[in-house]
Amino acid sequence: MLSTRCSGVLLHPTSLPGRFGIGDLGPSAIAFLDFLAAAGQHLWQVLPLGPTGYGDSPYQCFSAFAGNPLLVSLDRLIEEGLLTEAEATRPQESAPAAQEESSPARADHIDYPAVIAHRQALWPRVLDRFDATAPPSVRDRFEAFCLAESAWLDDFALYMAVKTAHDHRAWTAWPPDIAQRDAGACARWLTVCARDIRLHKLAQFYFFEQWRGLREACRARRIAIMGDLPIFVAHDSADVWAHRELFRLDADGHPTVVAGVPPDYFSATGQLWGNPHYQWDVLERTGYTWWVARFRALLATVDQVRIDHFRGFEASWEVPRGAETAVHGQWVKGPGVALFNAIQAALATDRLPFVAENLGVITPAVEALREQLDLPGMAILQFAFGIDPQAPDFQPHNYPRHRVVYTGTHDNDTTVGWWNGDVGHTTRSLADIADEHAFTRRYLATDGREIHWDFIRAVLASVAETAIIPAQDLLGLGSEARMNQPGTPSGNWRWRLQPGQLTNAIAE
Repeated sequence: MLSTRCSGVLLHPTSLPGRFGIGDLGPSAIAFLDFLAAAGQHLWQVLPLGPTGYGDSPYQCFSAFAGNPLLVSLDRLIEEGLLTEAEATRPQESAPAAQEESSPARADHIDYPAVIAHRQALWPRVLDRFDATAPPSVRDRFEAFCLAESAWLDDFALYMAVKTAHDHRAWTAWPPDIAQRDAGACARWLTVCARDIRLHKLAQFYFFEQWRGLREACRARRIAIMGDLPIFVAHDSADVWAHRELFRLDADGHPTVVAGVPPDYFSATGQLWGNPHYQWDVLERTGYTWWVARFRALLATVDQVRIDHFRGFEASWEVPRGAETAVHGQWVKGPGVALFNAIQAALATDRLPFVAENLGVITPAVEALREQLDLPGMAILQFAFGIDPQAPDFQPHNYPRHRVVYTGTHDNDTTVGWWNGDVGHTTRSLADIADEHAFTRRYLATDGREIHWDFIRAVLASVAETAIIPAQDLLGLGSEARMNQPGTPSGNWRWRLQPGQLTNAIAE
């Protein structure tokens, strides 16, 4: 699809409507695919699909390989007799203690504490009924799944079981023997947590079973899925716990330096992500085996991959652990083309189905790496009219064909929110905003009354091969529907579609 002119919609599955507090892989996902087909769209872009940890962020997952159990459709489990309707239905309001004072419960927002607590209570029942009633064919598929995915699944299930046993604390707060994966400690916990380990494996089995069914539904409608690969993984993850040698950690397992980006459009103090940096020399000596496995696993679930923070493969921003902001860091060289050569050789492909997220502080060396790999970069229309250094490249008359263009992304405000907003958390001034709006009106010949459709029309009319529109922009929603505000630790990733919002009129 990357070499075919097409357009699509950005919507993470958690943002789908549905009956059980969070979007999932069930009927509402199929309805969304029907909308895409009716609208003549051939691409669905999602965010990382892993089990979310800190801040409910899909970019801070407990595993780079696992799926998010919150996305498992309860409707499908009811159909299989693993849950009852009454069990799957939860009270719509969570306990007051679960609500942030500044964030009252809203129908179009996910109440993560309530959803998580509800799902955790359901999985033991699902496991009991699976063991008691699952047909032999389903049991065989489960056992085959556990065997085929054992390279990551065994570590992940043990990690999650031990984490639960320690009140969900990070692995560096566990007893030293299991934190350091002492063989005796691992054997002991495998016995102590045998049932919980099986539960986590079953949740993964159903995630990938349902995702496979959804992907088949996409293919039937000629819709490709663009997945997302964050360059970094969470420190509190099965990946770091199981592969400490691949990361820059001290003797106790804490990062010696953490990832982020320097001051930019979004923040005057930069963004401090906190992820550990890689031991690229160690990875190189292994032939980048872990990275090859990561890409191979992702490409088994999606058709294309947007590589988040692609520039980090050329050089990444390194901040000492304990720093309060990302201001005082340094650029440190990454693996460059060697990593992608290893991936290409392992996948035995002439062309990597990747999109490079080349936003932020982009140097000639970063662009040279992207061009050497023949990967399309990105252009964001919201950045085309203001003070962003890349603004001229984001103006549609300057787009090359080999580009993936957006009205905005999950990190931007919605287009209507951007148009109506003020300085906010960005580095813009009020004068900058006035100039930005004046330029936008001239460039798009618009009065701004339907600024979202002006933006959509501009990216679709461009020569770029691929155009992607966030669902919020199709609906003309404001800042209340923003998915993420970079640099803020909480209150993100919550927005959801409401049933019936994506109408036939919008599809037309």
